[in-house]
Amino acid sequence: MNILITGGAGFIGSHLAESWLKDGHSVSVIDDLSTGSLENLKRLPHQDRIEFVKGNVITSRALPRMIQKADVIYHLAAAVGVELVVHDPIRTIETNVSGTSRILKLASKYGGRRLFVASTSEVYGKSTNVPFHETDDLIIGPSTHSRWSYACSKLIDEFLLMAYHRSKGLPGTVTRFFNTVGPRQTGRYGMVIPRFVSAALQGKPLRVYGTGKQTRCFCHVSDTVRALRLLADCEASFGQILNIGSTNRITIRELAETIVEQLHSTSEIVSVSYDEAYEVGFEDMLHRAPDCTKIGRICGWKAELPLERIISDVAGHFRSL
Repeated sequence: MNILITGGAGFIGSHLAESWLKDGHSVSVIDDLSTGSLENLKRLPHQDRIEFVKGNVITSRALPRMIQKADVIYHLAAAVGVELVVHDPIRTIETNVSGTSRILKLASKYGGRRLFVASTSEVYGKSTNVPFHETDDLIIGPSTHSRWSYACSKLIDEFLLMAYHRSKGLPGTVTRFFNTVGPRQTGRYGMVIPRFVSAALQGKPLRVYGTGKQTRCFCHVSDTVRALRLLADCEASFGQILNIGSTNRITIRELAETIVEQLHSTSEIVSVSYDEAYEVGFEDMLHRAPDCTKIGRICGWKAELPLERIISDVAGHFRSL
């Protein structure tokens, strides 16, 4: 088959491409390289079966041709990372909403291509009903805080896909990722584990934002890719919204302590206020954990790799650079 991955030069996209290539398929990638890297693709096997187009999904003239020949489309291209979202909200909203709208129109036009739209745990907003289930009511903060623009833009993406599925029968699925982590991920845009691991390896302070009591669940990218592969030909997932993530919670302070201990680092752990880290009035979610019962029922998936493996693999990647 031919697999199209928008944002395929990024962290998750390049791992997904690698998985399909290893099984004998061809992969097409479109990426504007704003957050992705060609190095992620150059290290992949079977280069003769990779097509790369540098371009933005909103404007690229190559996109219609790429969608027309694709058997499965993974739409991962998006503005990502809390720091990027806070400091460039215009780019966040326009990239996420306009890009997804164009992808859906073309996927529907060319015979209803199998399509995945990547969403995020951020859409659960300020909800305290942990663990989060796909049918939960969503509680988003005020529009005066750019913090929530990312969540709202991804929610629009979800509504668009569901509308195309109901109105035109598009075989699409929304996947809500919960902190996917692993090799090739950069801490440049606020991703906490690569940021902590990089600092620990250099003996620099690990900066814990807020109280450090906020809890998160971290899923190895290999587990996330396995979910996306399992769902590719799973008709029961058409028109569904699915959480993808680990269900093991840890506080950010405990995460920092675990990384320092596992890597035998001399780094100290320091607390940094949200105002200093992001912007005045920044709001965060205290707890974020997925209920993955639905995806388990549909295709038998659950996260398997532990946090220690994630830390080890991320550290190994940084050491190899």
